Amino acid sequence: MMVKEDIRIKKVILHILDSTIGMPVLSDEEIEFGSEFADFLKEHIAKISSGDDGKTSQFYKEESEVYKMLEQYSDDFFVEISKDAAELLYSIMNSNIDIPPADLIVVRFKYGEDEYLAFLKMNYKSLYTHRTLASEEGGNTNEVMRHKSILPSESQRLSEAAIICLTDLSVQVIERKYEVNGEKTNYFSYLFLKCSSHMSHKSKLSIVTKAVESVQKEAYDELDQYEAHMKAKSIIQEELQENGGFVVEVLADKIFEEKPELKVAFQDKMEKYDLVKEEILPQSEATTRKYQKQHLYTDTGIEIKIPMEQYKNPGSVEFITNPDGTVSVLIKNIGHLEARF
Repeated sequence: MMVKEDIRIKKVILHILDSTIGMPVLSDEEIEFGSEFADFLKEHIAKISSGDDGKTSQFYKEESEVYKMLEQYSDDFFVEISKDAAELLYSIMNSNIDIPPADLIVVRFKYGEDEYLAFLKMNYKSLYTHRTLASEEGGNTNEVMRHKSILPSESQRLSEAAIICLTDLSVQVIERKYEVNGEKTNYFSYLFLKCSSHMSHKSKLSIVTKAVESVQKEAYDELDQYEAHMKAKSIIQEELQENGGFVVEVLADKIFEEKPELKVAFQDKMEKYDLVKEEILPQSEATTRKYQKQHLYTDTGIEIKIPMEQYKNPGSVEFITNPDGTVSVLIKNIGHLEARF
């Protein structure tokens, strides 16, 4: 995880990869950047390094053109390397119309004692802005126009980007799948960088959660599922809060402590992803936020959100199974109620 304030930007160049034009518009010179634009870049780099979408990867050395460009990297060739990489990326984009047009910003920076290169693909947004035209009478006419090439703001997370450590050429990638030859593909790592693509912590956590839910759904009837799901979610939240994550095998022991046959079924699903002994350590609060509340939906259309600390407190919430098999939720010791629109 990189701290924004400790990132030192050294070189920046921008190339226009608008596939609607029919050719890339490559820059022959670096950008002379000030502190404001440097902060913009630092913010995006820090987001990439700290988010749970990132995947740690290694180049396929014999196949990767980008690896060969960077194998003997020198700042003297920064511009040419960035242009070669931009042309390579554009050729992939131009052959696959689902990949969105963008500006590619290549950043050379230092963090701690290590030197890095970042490829930041800034996919265009389409927003309204204004323009002023001269009228025939000599005055001004103000109009609203739709600008189709707006770059992502500092607060937005990029869809495709890579941070490459120039010391060992290890890669951290974030990406999104787009259709390539009729199939959804991680083109940024598979076609552009040509590097191995391990799953992100966010993906691993999602797989574990869905596997737990699937196993419980097959084992319990509808009325018993909610209790099993809530207990499992509570255990996952506790592991995330107290330990920052969990080992999948240890989590399975806790969730399926009383149902060893369900643990076997769960581990069978994990083996398909080679995750049985994997340690999952998400960093971003955005990834773990949904585990902080229990979300309940009744067949009568009522939605209930219970903070996890209240769910664990029997003095706050009680779930009562009625003689007819229905369930009542008793919310206790309410000191104040507030209605909101």
